[in-house]
Amino acid sequence: MKTIRIGNGCGFWGDNIDAPIRLAQRGNLDYLTLEYLAELTMSILALQKERDAEKGYAGDFLDVLGRLTPILQQQPSLKIITNAGGMNPAACAHRAQEILQKAALTRRIAVVSGDDLLPRLDALLPEHPFANLDTGELLTTVRPRVVSANAYLGAKPIADALAQGADIVITGRVADASLTVGPALHEFGWAWDDWDRLSAASVAGHLIECGAQVCGGLWCNWQEVADWTDIGSPFVDLAEDGSFTISSDAGPGVNRETLTEQLLYEVGDPARYLTPDVVADFTSVSLAKVDARTMRVHAARGTPATDSYKVSIAYRDGFTASGTLTIAGPDAVIKAQLAGAALLQRTGQTFERSNVECLGGGACAPGVIAPIKGLTEVVLRVSVHDRRKEAVERFTKEFAPLVTSGPPGVTGYTTGRPAVREVFAYWPALVEKSVVQATVEVLP
Repeated sequence: MKTIRIGNGCGFWGDNIDAPIRLAQRGNLDYLTLEYLAELTMSILALQKERDAEKGYAGDFLDVLGRLTPILQQQPSLKIITNAGGMNPAACAHRAQEILQKAALTRRIAVVSGDDLLPRLDALLPEHPFANLDTGELLTTVRPRVVSANAYLGAKPIADALAQGADIVITGRVADASLTVGPALHEFGWAWDDWDRLSAASVAGHLIECGAQVCGGLWCNWQEVADWTDIGSPFVDLAEDGSFTISSDAGPGVNRETLTEQLLYEVGDPARYLTPDVVADFTSVSLAKVDARTMRVHAARGTPATDSYKVSIAYRDGFTASGTLTIAGPDAVIKAQLAGAALLQRTGQTFERSNVECLGGGACAPGVIAPIKGLTEVVLRVSVHDRRKEAVERFTKEFAPLVTSGPPGVTGYTTGRPAVREVFAYWPALVEKSVVQATVEVLP
């Protein structure tokens, strides 16, 4: 039975930049996927593109691609699928083409776009309200502040790009698992309504999409990881019938605990995991140990995909700043709380939101992690959020005075004066698939 090997070397923008190189060198892959996008990432990329029309993509990918060129010389059949294009996949693809040309490499690059709905948003709104999935509010309430609106495309345009001879596929916003489903559809020729196989590939894609997380990262038995410097990246050997094995190129490999931890990561209803390609039933899969590093997954079941795409919308929501001070000596927690309260009061402002935390004193998980009594050292973190930029700027100027006008033990900044940053809020919504048209362009 035909199988393909798909490995994922990146779980988010900012992930380990050596992981894709190691995986490509050691993994004997057919496909290398690189997953860069999250809701926050799209907001950052939208702001970048607003400032510079040639930006708006995950620049780390270009650095990775440059380092991959010697490997691509040695492995001419290796293909790359990535959503690094973000808000500007065409610009990212042209930069990637320049890197390949400089390395004297001939690879066909395809651009998948059509996810960006912002240029059409006002035309769509009369018939498509983009109601907030959490609150039910209509998008019109924040429309003037919207900076991005991207539909989560599925696997079809990726499969189409590969069918057109692409060696590297660069997309905008697609569902994470679709980076794996696309190659599977292309290689196996599955029907678009073969829901069980589509579900199986979606399970495989979901398991590897966060990179090292499925092969030891955040593992409950973390003490068993022998080498945290090279924990490894995951790959699946996916068979034509939808069954697959999953392992990693280094580290402890994949076991039942690491696999199930990732399987349920960021999942609402595990029996109905909604993707653009299929509604996957994670509860249907069977798991079996192959060896100490490898698990087998089979018997996945799926049901028809919905008639809508999820849409990730970001809008401007004021300004924020956050600063820290080290507080040392007896009664450190009490002094930190006093200093934080004084800092906010000294601003003379009432903020829309504010937060005083004593890191080390139980602030990370209040009510879950019991604070330790008698602490003699904590980090005070104070944060504010407000639509008034000037109010937030005033807040940032009150940290330094505490060094000489606060309680004893304020030993100084852990960083410089806090920066004022713009806040982008997340607005999840749905839109009918019929109004979204994915496009594929293979660069000459």
